[in-house]
Amino acid sequence: MPKDIEPRLLRAFTAVADELHFTRAAARLYVAQQALSRDIRRLERELGAELFVRTTRQVALTAEGTRLLPYARRVLAAQEELAAAFGGGGAGAGRPLVVDVGAPVSTGSEVLAEARGRISPEVELVARFHSGLTGAAAELLAGRLDVSFGRVGGLDPAVLARLDHQLIRYERMAVVLREEHPLARLPEVPLDALAGETLYAAAGNAATAEWTDLATQLFAGRGIVMAEPFPEIEGVEEFTRVVAKRRWSVLASTVFIAMPGAVLRPLTGPVPLSPVSMVWRRGLRHPGLDALRAAAATLGAAGEAGAAGGWLDAPPGSWLPGPEAAEAAQAAAQAARPSR
Repeated sequence: MPKDIEPRLLRAFTAVADELHFTRAAARLYVAQQALSRDIRRLERELGAELFVRTTRQVALTAEGTRLLPYARRVLAAQEELAAAFGGGGAGAGRPLVVDVGAPVSTGSEVLAEARGRISPEVELVARFHSGLTGAAAELLAGRLDVSFGRVGGLDPAVLARLDHQLIRYERMAVVLREEHPLARLPEVPLDALAGETLYAAAGNAATAEWTDLATQLFAGRGIVMAEPFPEIEGVEEFTRVVAKRRWSVLASTVFIAMPGAVLRPLTGPVPLSPVSMVWRRGLRHPGLDALRAAAATLGAAGEAGAAGGWLDAPPGSWLPGPEAAEAAQAAAQAARPSR
């Protein structure tokens, strides 16, 4: 057994183990496929074990590869934490940072735009548009994404324990209504007025399970009906088409795309809030991440559209989903305690 194994070799191994495809793994690491294959062969020589079974059609882990994988992940995580603790750039500081903003109109998009104005030209922030933090979390853990945005309260605790996150905004929730809907004439829609209405809240889309969970909590006891599960809808144009065809009312937030033939109305009575966090892989160190966190802090301090108050100001008596409501209450109680 060798005394030292280069982290680069373990990084190559975990990428291939995640993708089970050398071309995709090479693209993920921004290296040539030949270089990746060379690193895998070198690691196999150093360990004296075959790690992958390769055929013309597929790549699979061997028993030894399966045994190595958790050790490799722990070593790489420790390396990232060490680099972060001592101010190093980390293994990926020179590569583009892949940022999932969810949708072209979103809190993530606003933060990304602000961050791009803060970074030097050689730092690249590449946008992705994955709808739903539940789906994006799997991509974060696999290394295909670096940063995402969404509600962490609906994630599996075991998944969340492997990620870092920071609450950056309480988005006010809203409803999208057809222009001819009787409630569309109101500037704000009371929740009680939606009793008996059916709202689409992404039921059936596993990638956005955290949003459907929030809707389930909000609708409970108010007589609001969840629209039946529907296949995942990808892209703004397709979403707009399906919603118009099915004549849905849609649960949304005030940070939402404009839709022809529809209006967006904030909800009230009480004001429901959707907590949005920035989420990234634990131990990640990258100047782009620093810029994103600074951008979120700046935008949060400025408030929405320059209004008074910040992104984390919650109106008195507002509604939050269960886990986040408990955390907010605990934080308020701690803030109210006299200092010693």
